Formats: sequence, structure tokens, C-alpha cells
Amino acid sequence: MAKINYHHLYYFWRVALSGSITKTADECHVSQSALSQQIKQLETSMDVRLFERAGRQLLLTDVGRKVLSYADEIFTTGEELQSFINKGGTATQKHINIGVLTTLSRNFTESFISPLLKQPNVSFTLTTRGMTNLLNGLTSHELDLVLTNRSVSQQNDDAIWQSQLVSRQSVSIIGPAQQNPNNTFPQGYENLKWVLPTKITEIRSAFDAYCATLGYEPDIIAEADDMAMLRLLVRDTGAITALPAVVVKDEISSGNLSEYQVLPNVYEHFYAITIKRTFVPEIVTDLLQKNIVD
Repeated sequence: MAKINYHHLYYFWRVALSGSITKTADECHVSQSALSQQIKQLETSMDVRLFERAGRQLLLTDVGRKVLSYADEIFTTGEELQSFINKGGTATQKHINIGVLTTLSRNFTESFISPLLKQPNVSFTLTTRGMTNLLNGLTSHELDLVLTNRSVSQQNDDAIWQSQLVSRQSVSIIGPAQQNPNNTFPQGYENLKWVLPTKITEIRSAFDAYCATLGYEPDIIAEADDMAMLRLLVRDTGAITALPAVVVKDEISSGNLSEYQVLPNVYEHFYAITIKRTFVPEIVTDLLQKNIVD
């Protein structure tokens, strides 16, 4: 077997992570044909098939998945070194780039980063994105840490993500103070309208399961997966909702909304996702330690 061309291997790595030759070609500023040719040359030199097509999808072969695990280690370590050098390994001023899922509660995010605000030699950047773009940002070392309410899937031992539970918030029934039935749910809730998280969210799944055990069917007038939008809906429609109280703490403090009751065994979980790496910046480990769930 010929010696591995690491330039070709790098392009394979980028395509494998994105799942798209078109997208990778655009990101790497090369033509699609040139990119495809370099991957073919890599396959020829290694005498293996790395990809196979299923319709329009580009899928890794079994060998391709194993090669990807090696490429991950090679290139994430290299980019990690470059990031370390660029940021200055011995600098007294420290900076952390944090990615935040677009639908995440702003109040939770503020609570998570609060330890950073107390450190005079620390600065940070918050970037809101969708989940795929957040994970890509970790891979390229553009982001040091990602905050989400979705645990990242770990398919095998070669997975490059690390997911840490950093908070678990109880979910409460919340609504206008004047509508509080002052009864244990679901008694007195028969004629109330609801605005709820969408069915793909962890909160909604737990809430629906709890309602099912009690034989209660909520009258839903609106759904949203964005916490900021749910805050507005419950504040302005007169409907009630099921959310962690932290999401609407300002409205509760001002008296615009009231926490009726905490729902037993219904929670929203918050995660910090990092990429497996040899060198973990001290600022990242310190922040995670300050947010460890007891």
C-alpha cells in the first residue's frame, strides 16, 4: 500500500463529517470534481472503498467509519494545536467561545455563564445556532463548548462528542395569577387553554406521559419549540403552560405570571457538549466543574 496522502485524507475527513461533497467543496474552496478525484485517489492508494451511495445520500462503509476515527484523531489534534497557538497558551486573558442552541432558555444560559462574569481576566462569545451547525463549530474548534437541552447521540466508541449533564430543572404549571385553580392538577383545569412545547421536546414528552397517567387531555391552542416564544405566548394569550420556572422568572417576579405547582417527575435536562481532545482549556474545565449537577 502506498504512503497515505494526508492532504487527501483531510478532504475525506471533511466530507465524512458533513456528509456532502457539494457543501465540503464550497467550504474548502475547491471544485466538486477535484474533491471527488482526491477521495478516489485516497481509496485507490489504500485499496478500500470509503463511501457508498444510497440514492442521494453519501454513506460511510465499515472501513470508512474506521478510517474516519483515525482521521478525527489526526486532524482534531492538529486543529486543537493551532487553536491553542492562536489563542496563546500562556496568555493571562482567557477567552471562551460558547455555542447555544437557538431554542434554549436565555435565563438558563445566563445562569450557566454567571461564573464567567465574576472573573476579570475572562471574556466570552455566545453564538446561537441550530444543532448541526453547533457540532460543526466544535469539530472545527471554532467553539469550545455547546449548550443544549438535547443530549448528543453516541453511536459507538469512536464518537468524538462528550455530553455532560449540567442542570436539571423541574417543570411547573405556569399561567396568569388570576386563573390559578388552586387545586392539585388536574382538578380545576378542565376549561383552561394551553400553550406547550412541541412534541419533539423532552418537556412535552414527559408532560404528555404524566397527563396520560391522570386521564387528562389538555386543550392546546399553540405549540412552540422556542422558549422565548413560549414566554410571549403564555404572557399575552391568557393560556397556561408547562415550563421550568427559570424560563419565566422575570414574569413571575413582576407578578405577570404565577407558578401554580411543580409537576412530579417532569424535568428538562440541560447539557454541555464538548469534543474529545488532548488539551482541554482550563477555562472550559473550570466552567463545567462549577455547573456539575449534584
